Amino acid sequence: MRNGAVKPEELLFSETHEWVRVQDEGGVKVATIGISAFAVEQLTDLVFMELPPVGKFVAAGQELGEVESVKAVSPLYSPVDGEIIDVNRDLPDRLETLNQDPYNAGWIVKVRLTDETALSKLMDYAAYQKQCAEAGEG
Repeated sequence: MRNGAVKPEELLFSETHEWVRVQDEGGVKVATIGISAFAVEQLTDLVFMELPPVGKFVAAGQELGEVESVKAVSPLYSPVDGEIIDVNRDLPDRLETLNQDPYNAGWIVKVRLTDETALSKLMDYAAYQKQCAEAGEG
């Protein structure tokens, strides 16, 4: 485990505003997934989050759960293929963590990758910022 905070420049991003950090954990590739600061800002005041069960297999683009704000209910999508091996159980009771630290303490799920192909479709932070600016979201 590394020390220090993860910066968005170290992550990959999906078009649907999820971020991914891939790490090798004992020879197994594990993707930690969360939602971007841009997404949190767009949603405004968060009131509820539904997390998926550990053990569920997900495919890239498949819905993982949802986050509800005073503004809207938004699905959370998996940007990768694999098995959910951990969920941030503290998050639904501490949604302010997503505002305060979306790229570290605000992680949502950890997925053991079964296929790394989907990673090539993700953007680096600079490309993601450009997408948000072009859509009037950043």
